This record gives sequence, structure tokens and C-alpha cells, in this order.
Amino acid sequence: MLKVLVVDDFPLFRRGVRDLVVEGFQGAKIGEAGNSHEMLELLRRKPWDVAVMDISMPGMNGLDALKQVRQEFPDLPVLILSMYPEDQYAIRMFKAGADGYLNKSSAPEELVKAIKKVHEGGKYVSPSLGEALAFTVNPGAEKDAHQLLSDREYEVLCLIGSGKTISQIADTMNLSVTTISTYRARILEKMRMKTNAELARYAIQKGLVE
Repeated sequence: MLKVLVVDDFPLFRRGVRDLVVEGFQGAKIGEAGNSHEMLELLRRKPWDVAVMDISMPGMNGLDALKQVRQEFPDLPVLILSMYPEDQYAIRMFKAGADGYLNKSSAPEELVKAIKKVHEGGKYVSPSLGEALAFTVNPGAEKDAHQLLSDREYEVLCLIGSGKTISQIADTMNLSVTTISTYRARILEKMRMKTNAELARYAIQKGLVE
């Protein structure tokens, strides 16, 4: 009996995923968590076969949550199911330890296929993502400026792009204003830009924000 933990902050979306999994895997047992902290609590309470999690959730963000899962449960297959385009987040999530990445706009049958793949020990990537991953290992491939950023810097860039102030970003990430300002300075230097407006325009043009 397959045991799948679904992690997303929208109950209706969790319900949809649960129905698809139950339909695709007869007798499957589904657990639900609305944020990263609930997910970790359920993972510590009993074993699961696969975790299906979103990136954007209240509290700990998806990247940090995935790294925590990898520390505590290194053998747990984790499938990322997100609204963010593959070319923006998937590579970072794979580097952090994800076993698969699926966009929420994908066909329903792809979810069942992806869960089956990671549960069997494989990696799930779509053809378009596979091509993007191939370019990352090509030393001659040209990289977008944001790909030079660390995970924290990338998160700050996305929040700047969404219109948040330094103080608001500090509150969101539970960090000090000084720390966020340091991240911002590093981002500007790495991306060779001078203002928040330039960063926001870049983030919007590259589709890094909703």
C-alpha cells in the first residue's frame, strides 16, 4: 500500500492531488500537510513512501524545507509539484535533493507517472527540463544572471521582484534588515545592476515572479 504525503497550503489543491493519487494507485494512503512544519512533524511521526510538496508555502520556504527533509530522511523520494516554471526553479530543487519536478499545469496523468517514477528510485524530468539540465552541464552554455545567485540571494531577488521592501523581505524570511541588505548588495554586484527597479524589471522579464 503506497503512502503519499501531500504538502500544499491550499486544501482544495491537496484534495485534487489526493483524488488523483487514490485513482492512480489502488489502496493508496494519503496524508496532508499545509506547511513545511506540519510536513516535518508527519514525517517524524511515521514512515512515508513519497512526499509531494509545493515550493511556496507559509513559514519555511520549499528549498529550506527540502534541505531539512534530506538531512532527516535522506532516502525519502520527494516530488516537487509547483506553479513555478521548470526553467526557473527545477534545477535548484534538484541540486537541493529533489527526485522529480512537475508543474501544476501538467496533465493529471503526469502526476501518477511522476510519483511512480520517484517511488521506484528514478528521477522524474519532463523533456523540456531534461534539455535545460543538459545545458547546465555544458561548460560552454551561457547562463542567465540569476543563475549565478545562491539560493538565499535568489529568494531575495524574487521578493524584490514581487514589490516587497527590504523590511518586508526581512519579516518574510525571518532575517534581519542588515542581512537582507547584504544579500541585496551581493545580488546587485553579481548581476551588475544598481537599483531595486532594475532587479524587479529583470525578475518580471524572466518570469521569476507571479
